[in-house]
This record gives sequence, C-alpha cells and structure tokens, in this order.
Amino acid sequence: MDSTASFTGIVERLPSLARREVGVVVFDFDGTLSWLRHGWPDIMVGLFDERLPRRPGDTGDAVRDALLDIVLGLNGNPTIRQMVRFAGLVRERGGTPPDPHALLKTYLDLLDAAIARRIARIRSGGARAEDYVVHGALPLLAKLRDEGIPCAILSSTPEPRVREEAEVLGLTPFFGPRIHGGTGDPAGFRKMDVFRRILAETGVDGARLLSFGDGPVELSDTKTLGGVAIAVCSDEHRNGSGVLDPFKRRQLLDAGADAAIPDFRDAPALLDHLRSA
Repeated sequence: MDSTASFTGIVERLPSLARREVGVVVFDFDGTLSWLRHGWPDIMVGLFDERLPRRPGDTGDAVRDALLDIVLGLNGNPTIRQMVRFAGLVRERGGTPPDPHALLKTYLDLLDAAIARRIARIRSGGARAEDYVVHGALPLLAKLRDEGIPCAILSSTPEPRVREEAEVLGLTPFFGPRIHGGTGDPAGFRKMDVFRRILAETGVDGARLLSFGDGPVELSDTKTLGGVAIAVCSDEHRNGSGVLDPFKRRQLLDAGADAAIPDFRDAPALLDHLRSA
C-alpha cells in the first residue's frame, strides 16, 4: 500500500510503475467508468451456481471462488466466453453442459432488467447520473480534458449500448467519437485491434499509452503495447467505498497491472506521480 501524502486512499504501486509521458488514456467502460452494471458478477455467479453439479467436499466458498475465477478471469472478453468456459466446467464435473448461447441470453435478460431500472431512475430524476459513474472518474476526466490529453473508451459491450449509456451518464463530451464497443462478433472482436487503431488515430506510440480497466484483457494488451496499466478494482456493491475488490485485485495484478486502485479518487495524483516519478 502507498502512504504518499498526496494520496487519500489505497494506491498499490508495483515496481514496474515508472515515470513516462502520457499521450492518450484509454478506459474500459463497465466497472471502470460506468457503475450501471454493478453487481453483474453476482448475477453471473448466481446463474452458474444454480447449474453447477456438486462434488463431495464442495463448500460454498470454494464453489464461489471457482466461479469467480471464470467470471472475473475472463472479464473484458465477449461474455459468451464465460458461458463457454462454464459449460466446460459442467462437463468436467460429469454434468450435461448448458447451451452457452441460451445461458448468455438468460444472463443478459437479468442484467438488462437491472440496467433498465437504473437508467429509468436517472431519466426520471430519481437518481443522479453521477451516482452511476465510478467514484472520482469525473474529476480525472476533467483534468485530462483541460490538459488536452485525448481519451477513449474501449469496451467489449456492444457499441450502441456503450454509446447510449455514456450519454445517459454525461460522459460523451469527454470522449467525442472515441467510444469503441463490441461488434456483436465475439470471434472477430479483439481489444488489441482497437488499441492499435486508437494509437494510430491519435499519433501516439505504445510507450505513451495509459489505460484504466477492471478486466485482465485491456490491461494485458496495454502491457504488450508498452504502456502503463492501472487496475481499477471497483467495489460492485458500494460505489466509492474505497475498498479494493480482492478478486479483481488478484486477477488484474496477475494480468500485469502496474498499480491498483479501488476507484478514481487518487487517479489525478497518480497521473501526476507517473509523469514526475
């Protein structure tokens, strides 16, 4: 943990976090900027838990840990991949695997219902849009805008949904046209391809790439390109709790993250530290 005076919360820095210039900042969307889908891991784990054949000696904690390894370990990929991996686990345990596409539809129906309720509350004035933006993100985005550093969103969620939800949350002005989502073709969508397109369009090399994400894919891709990867280990139950989600932390540090934060409260100070360390 970091006790630097300019940090007000938890900032876990690894030795790989070294000084550099920042030319473009790329954000994952769900769980990183948007809190509209908060609780999605519990929805998916619950769906899997109902369908998982038990073995002698299984405990509730052990089963949950195994399912979270699938749910969070594949976070950042098209969601069908989690369904396929779970179907494989059922097969390994001697059960009849569910159809991944049918399972995906069930999951999306549950999640979409939760998202629709939250968006309706925002649009009716029953909730503030900023309540569904991960804590501290707006001041960071304002700082980057004021400094003229281009920002992009890169998500595996279908692009029309990302654009709609970014608009609802008031995030679109910070990104303009640089909002990139999934294409609906899991086999053909790769975040790495979009990363490279963002770098080409902004004229920035990989060494000046900074990314924030709560999934292993975007952080691993960032490291492959030579950039700095910050793990946003956001709390799925209480926005702004300041607590690092332990499963996200483990998965994201394993993916090569250079630092871990629970939200963005210390991100402006971390950005300044990165550029002056």
